[in-house]
Amino acid sequence: MPRRILLLNILATFWCCIVLNIRFHVAGHHGYIFLLWNLFLAAIPLGLSLGLERIRRLVHAVPLLSVWLLFFPNAPYVLTDLIHLNANRHGRVPQWLDLLQLLSFALVALWFGFQSLRIVQQWFTRRFSSATAWGVTVVSIGLAGFGVYLGRFLRWNSWDIVHRPHLLFKDIASRVFDPLHHSHTWGFTLGFGTLLLLAYLFWISATTPQSARRNLDKSCPTTIPPATT
Repeated sequence: MPRRILLLNILATFWCCIVLNIRFHVAGHHGYIFLLWNLFLAAIPLGLSLGLERIRRLVHAVPLLSVWLLFFPNAPYVLTDLIHLNANRHGRVPQWLDLLQLLSFALVALWFGFQSLRIVQQWFTRRFSSATAWGVTVVSIGLAGFGVYLGRFLRWNSWDIVHRPHLLFKDIASRVFDPLHHSHTWGFTLGFGTLLLLAYLFWISATTPQSARRNLDKSCPTTIPPATT
């Protein structure tokens, strides 16, 4: 990871801790402490994706990628913590502070998730092709939308695949094999997944170096020949 990106990650995490600590002092209690745990879970896929740099063959990367995919939904999941905006309100805490706090954790967690997804996408691009990498990216985002639904509304988490796998797979199977009776599941998955995909596209378009964009433009064939005199 480039040093400047690592520094930004540390500063962003530090900022979240500052805002949360201010909220603790204003409210006089430790409401929203769960945000620290959620941010930690959001950072796990980023740490896992960094391990791909040392792996060259897909067969060796499958275990790491499987664990990464299991934890990846934890990053966009923090966006749904906005549902708690008025849950821990106290008379002394202004609403803007709660909103600032929730948005800080949500955006930093999403930033961690997008970094990890970009690393995975670039790994597949180098090993296979750009089309394959984009296929993996879109599928990962779609599965993340489904994973966020399982976590937010059915209250499952990544650890349940070890602790209660039979119950988790039962819930998943009921929605996969009987989608018409779970329209809310697939409505959220499609809607949230589309939102994540659009956000990711905006993010990578903003972070792609200008030199790379120029090279891409040069590689595109000219459809209209220049006029001659």
